[in-house]
Amino acid sequence: MSEDQDPIVVQEADAIYESVRTICHHSETQPAPTVYRVLGNLKGATGDMLAQALNQLADGLERSLTEYDVYEDDGADPALNVAAAAGHMRLAAHLAAELGGHLSEAQNAIAQQGYRAAGHDGV
Repeated sequence: MSEDQDPIVVQEADAIYESVRTICHHSETQPAPTVYRVLGNLKGATGDMLAQALNQLADGLERSLTEYDVYEDDGADPALNVAAAAGHMRLAAHLAAELGGHLSEAQNAIAQQGYRAAGHDGV
């Protein structure tokens, strides 16, 4: 399957990866109001929404066992690895929700901050 034929979920996961990568390249010095907005967006994307996406992916992976002819290259029972992967995704979903809570707390901690450009004398 070529990149333009990838399922939408793969395309969107690729876009998320690129967005986070861009944040990493442009976050060296940022004032609180900017970080506050970034945290809000990350909280929205990683908290409940990421948890929901991971749980739905786990459910879909489990359903794939009855809707497709799923096999393992080595002949093993694919249900075992699907169960393991789904379990890890559900744990990651729980941790994503926890991550969202920490991002919210970080956002709250800087909610009242402002800034002046360096060298500004307040006049």
